Amino acid sequence: MYSPDFKAPPVLTVSQLSLYIKSVIENDPKLNIVFLSGEISNLTDHYRSGHIYLSLKDEKSVIRAVMFSGNAQKLRFRPSNGMKVICHGRVSVYEPSGQYQFYIEDMQPDGLGALALAYEQLKQKLEKQGYFAPEIKKPIPKFPDTIGVITSPTGAAVQDILNILRRRFPCVNVVMCPVLVQGENAPPQLVRAVKTLDRYNLCDLIIIGRGGGSIEDLWAFNDESLADAIYECKIPIISAVGHETDFTICDFVSDLRAPTPSAAAEMAVPDKNELISYYDSQLQYTTSMIETLIRDNNLKLLDISAKLSNLSPLSEIIDFGNNIDTLFLNLNKIMSDIYNENNLSLEKISAKLEMLNPVSVLARGYSIVEKDGIHIHSRTQLKAGDKFSLEFSDGKINATVNGD
Repeated sequence: MYSPDFKAPPVLTVSQLSLYIKSVIENDPKLNIVFLSGEISNLTDHYRSGHIYLSLKDEKSVIRAVMFSGNAQKLRFRPSNGMKVICHGRVSVYEPSGQYQFYIEDMQPDGLGALALAYEQLKQKLEKQGYFAPEIKKPIPKFPDTIGVITSPTGAAVQDILNILRRRFPCVNVVMCPVLVQGENAPPQLVRAVKTLDRYNLCDLIIIGRGGGSIEDLWAFNDESLADAIYECKIPIISAVGHETDFTICDFVSDLRAPTPSAAAEMAVPDKNELISYYDSQLQYTTSMIETLIRDNNLKLLDISAKLSNLSPLSEIIDFGNNIDTLFLNLNKIMSDIYNENNLSLEKISAKLEMLNPVSVLARGYSIVEKDGIHIHSRTQLKAGDKFSLEFSDGKINATVNGD
């Protein structure tokens, strides 16, 4: 029955109701600090504004959620549909739609650390883009003239690098790029150092790295902008981040990964002592080979010379010359013998002729009788009164026959 004391509740507008519900929820301390686990669905990432809109669900229920840009920028990983997460935030009402939703202030992967997940996500992304492909790796120069070193100026890593470079290859020049190697300000400094060395072509090789540490300490070397800078760099880069068991995105993008900063220095330059030993052995080997080559060629030349000598007409000419000389000597001897024989014969003939020479006969007291140019051999050839001449060895006289 109607009672005159009954007072009807006030009539509220939709906005008033939403505001009231919102105030009730926001004043409930249990709803102001909430840790909520669930699976991400309906994810929308507004890259321009930076806000992330999503739903969190389990087997029975779904709640809408939002993470504003200020908090989203602090995420170490990239949320995706189907990912199980643990979120910290508060519950409130979105008045325009009258829906309650979860405002996320922090988010962590459920069962996997945020840094580890972010590392795997970026690694997979860059691998798909070809940042790790072996065929794009630039060769490390064997004898670099100048090496750029990007690391902290105060850490042990820089001293290890410099000491090993000086010991192994003292003639190499070093360009130091001091940077922070951990913290929020480290990635921009690392990127700037890589780009500066590359832009001005200040070196032939870059070593980038730091000593060991936790994943948080090494996180600057997992920065995507640093990966882009290394990928675009035209100068070969050796990454030397942490210890041998530490792997960073920088290691995968670089042209060569060294297990430690000290190992990077050893990979960057040759060992002068090994070079000296190598070139000494090469000098000995080359000298021995040259000596052997000269000896073998000399033997070949001697053999060829002997063959040419046998085939050369010069030997025949020399033989002909020797034969001519022999013949000439023999001819001279023969002519001399003939001359001597003829001379002896002439002497004998001369002696005989001398004996028969009328002058010689006259010299011995004989004379030649001539009458009218006729030799008189007998007295019968003359008669009294004939005139004749008597030729002696010293001249002639005229005579007349007086008697018979």
